[in-house]
Amino acid sequence: MKNSSISRRNFLGKAATVGVAGVIVPSIITSCARETKKVVAIPTMLDQAPDGPVLKAGVIGCGGRGTGAAINFLSAGPNLKIVALGDTFQDRIDSCRAEILKQKGQEVPPDKCFVGFDAYQKVLDAGVDLVILATPPFFRPDHLAAAIQAKKHVFAEKPVCVDPVGARSVMATAQKAKGMELCIVTGTQRRHQRDYIATYQQVAQGSIGDIVGGNVWWNGGKLWHRDPNAKWSEMEYMIRDWVNWTWLSGDHIVEQHVHNLDVMDWFTGAHPVKAVGMGSRLRRVTGNQYDNFSVDFTFENGTHVHSMCRQINGCVNNVSERFQGSKGSTNCQNSILDLAGTEVWKYNYPMDKDGKPTKSVSVDPYVQEHIDLVTAIRTGKPINEAENTAISTMNAIMGRISAYTGKEVTYEEMMNSDLKLGPKVFTFGPVDVDKTVPIAGLAYVPEPATK
Repeated sequence: MKNSSISRRNFLGKAATVGVAGVIVPSIITSCARETKKVVAIPTMLDQAPDGPVLKAGVIGCGGRGTGAAINFLSAGPNLKIVALGDTFQDRIDSCRAEILKQKGQEVPPDKCFVGFDAYQKVLDAGVDLVILATPPFFRPDHLAAAIQAKKHVFAEKPVCVDPVGARSVMATAQKAKGMELCIVTGTQRRHQRDYIATYQQVAQGSIGDIVGGNVWWNGGKLWHRDPNAKWSEMEYMIRDWVNWTWLSGDHIVEQHVHNLDVMDWFTGAHPVKAVGMGSRLRRVTGNQYDNFSVDFTFENGTHVHSMCRQINGCVNNVSERFQGSKGSTNCQNSILDLAGTEVWKYNYPMDKDGKPTKSVSVDPYVQEHIDLVTAIRTGKPINEAENTAISTMNAIMGRISAYTGKEVTYEEMMNSDLKLGPKVFTFGPVDVDKTVPIAGLAYVPEPATK
């Protein structure tokens, strides 16, 4: 690996006043909740969204996740249509269009399919009521702001940004959407997963007492990568290989592990105020990201939560969360244990056709989040998850920067940082970004031998 000049300045940006770049920062949770018991109502979880006038959606970002989200949306209820597609590349539009036709029998008109960096604007102008944002996360803040400005409801995939400037932009857009009574649901589907929700209710009502610590994990195998192609410019290659480049994905602690960090914020009712992390690059074959992170997050009241994530094949895997309370513990998904380790509550999963309990909820959470979005739109009861997800994403960015630099990084620094990743110009040619792999700390330089 090439050793580059690494400093807190490179990765934090300079300290600036809160609200840099014209962003108005909304109020956020700043301390860990300590109530041992409170009333938490389980939301009504419909198996299908109610009927209503045709709801027309456009997809911005037609890769695997965008295509999957489109199918999930069309599965959420009656009178739902995908009427426009936008992507940087034609082949992505072609594959998404074909999959929608194959799985749902809907054909998106060719004149409503748009290619290029400005495709998102054309989708917003194509007569849609709602947009699905599923491009690489770097583009999310600008696309979300444009969608709300155009008065569209939004399903935005996680994470919602890759840097502090982007996070604050999303927070401000979330506040604007609330004032316009527009709905934003993000891709943190655990908040729409029935077993997680029921477990959260138990914890909120005091079943494990005060949360005193916890662990969150996303330890899994390598994701996909793309090799360079002589027919592609550097910009095209990087976007096609986006999960391996920090400016496009935020690194996997942001792009993937944000799910678990969001559960951390959700169950504690707070966000951490500082992070000390480490990480490295052992086996990743393209890009400039790490493939493992370990971060100690500290909350305002002194509670510590340890975060671990890894993308390396051939290792023991674990994707889960666990929180320890003063009276017991939970795995956050379906079980509560007392201090002796005895299970005192478990989620009752539905029965299969043979009368045996299944191991999954009755509605796929990837579909449930779209059911909840469509229901909110059709019942006139807006839902807005963007600020929560921006805060969770900021946690991940804070952990990434600490690991890259080897320094303690605070949430306050993040809220005041002017760090913005990515190039200033988007053309299909060379990409003006730092492509070196970060190396934390100072290199060891041996002292001269003494005689």
